[in-house]
Amino acid sequence: MPLVTKWTGREVKALREAVRMSLMEFAEKLGVSDRIVSRWEADGERATLRMVNQAALDTLLAKADKDAQGRFVGILSVDDVPAHAIIEPDTDHTSSGEYVKHPGDGKLMAYVPEGIFLSGEDDNPVWVDEFHIDTFPTTNADYARFCAATRHPVPEHWENGRCPRHLYDHPVVHVTWRDAQAYATWAGKSLPTAEQWEKAARGTSGRTFPWGDQKTAAKCNVRETGVEHTTSVSRYHSGVSPYGVYDMVGNVWEWLATPTTPGRYELRGSAFTSPLFRGVPAVPNDADDTMHDDDTGFRCVATPEQMRF
Repeated sequence: MPLVTKWTGREVKALREAVRMSLMEFAEKLGVSDRIVSRWEADGERATLRMVNQAALDTLLAKADKDAQGRFVGILSVDDVPAHAIIEPDTDHTSSGEYVKHPGDGKLMAYVPEGIFLSGEDDNPVWVDEFHIDTFPTTNADYARFCAATRHPVPEHWENGRCPRHLYDHPVVHVTWRDAQAYATWAGKSLPTAEQWEKAARGTSGRTFPWGDQKTAAKCNVRETGVEHTTSVSRYHSGVSPYGVYDMVGNVWEWLATPTTPGRYELRGSAFTSPLFRGVPAVPNDADDTMHDDDTGFRCVATPEQMRF
């Protein structure tokens, strides 16, 4: 099932069209007036919905049949297509994950079963034990809760020590590897190893990208997409991995637990500043553990034992 971390008018309109309801019918399902739905849709991504409305939309999406959920992803994907996107035909396959909430930070995690996957640029078979991985990168809202609980320093770009509201569901940036490690420890999780991260992104059969082998920049936030800044972690529904994990290519580079040289660690996934070819999950990058910038974030993993935290 596709997931939405923050509903705006854009997602509302896409869902109404996907379930093929009139304004009146859709509004009745949500328990609001048709004028409110019309206003949300007119405001697009600027629309701010109350939590109770967000919850009602979550329920409506969850109860929609698979055809409607597929249309929802397809409608949003069409909106994502930029003028300069690299598009190649694909099978229009949309993956869906097996999700549970972690008892530590409450984030939604996708299950990755044990077994062999094809790893690296040469597709060598590698065994990985079962684990869960955060469905989305760590967001500013997630990181704010961590900072409040531990008095950890906030990212330097937050004005007056607070994250701007419009960035709550964007990945946190300006975090070092040490910051990411501190968050993971607080949450009762770990940073992913290179093998865990790559399997979660590619699946078992050696896909080039999370969605398949096609060079489709419109499925992620990379340079060719033309967005030029971070986006909501749940925006690119059609770009999810075989395990239903979002943003494994583009948006932000992600810190991993795997060292490359003393004091340096692997990064994977590329960012909104990167060309699409840099996002191939089998190809690593690395950086000093004190580096931080506007296009590097992280997500966590958990072993079965850490899921009973």
